[in-house]
Amino acid sequence: MRTGSIGAAILIIWLLLGSVAAYQRGYFKDTGDTSCAKAGTVVVTIVAGPLNWLGVNPKIKCDIPEPSK
Repeated sequence: MRTGSIGAAILIIWLLLGSVAAYQRGYFKDTGDTSCAKAGTVVVTIVAGPLNWLGVNPKIKCDIPEPSK
């Protein structure tokens, strides 16, 4: 059971570091421009965690197809 506790602590620290990286990039500023791409980018930045400081810069594109006419 000790391994699970250590794993959970590492996961929490990883996600906290990802949140700090997203904050440093200004993703949490309220600009009123909320989109699928912005929300996705914030999520993958948080999940990438400390990799953000190693050059990982995840971005999400949400291309919604137009309905056919």
